[in-house]
Amino acid sequence: MTEAEAIPPQQEFNAELEGPRAWCHVMYGLHALSAASGILGPATIVSYFVFGWPSIIAVIINYVTRDQVRGTWLATHWRWQLRSFWFAALWLLVAGFLMFTLIGIPAAIMVMVGAGLWVLYRVIRGWLALLDRRGMPVPVA
Repeated sequence: MTEAEAIPPQQEFNAELEGPRAWCHVMYGLHALSAASGILGPATIVSYFVFGWPSIIAVIINYVTRDQVRGTWLATHWRWQLRSFWFAALWLLVAGFLMFTLIGIPAAIMVMVGAGLWVLYRVIRGWLALLDRRGMPVPVA
């Protein structure tokens, strides 16, 4: 397991980052809406997270606005959200391949449930850190 560099809380107020920070709240909210749709809807959390319009809009916002936060503590949140989305898509693809075999169906269901719980964890942990003005852990290269 690799060590992660902890990003300390940002105690000082930086007016330049309040706009991007608000966008980050919007993106977490859109991701949470997609995940909640998965909980309440007929599909899985991870499938709503990857294919739901709110998450797709959040990813577009993320790519369009990430230059504004490059080099700041908020950049860790942009990275956290993008990695959450793309890894969820990868796990959904793995589950899709497992579904092709009769033996793989139970494994696919376990992968989708696990990925759904992982998505919920990522959205909640990231949003709580943003509320506390803390960056997300960054793997040490």
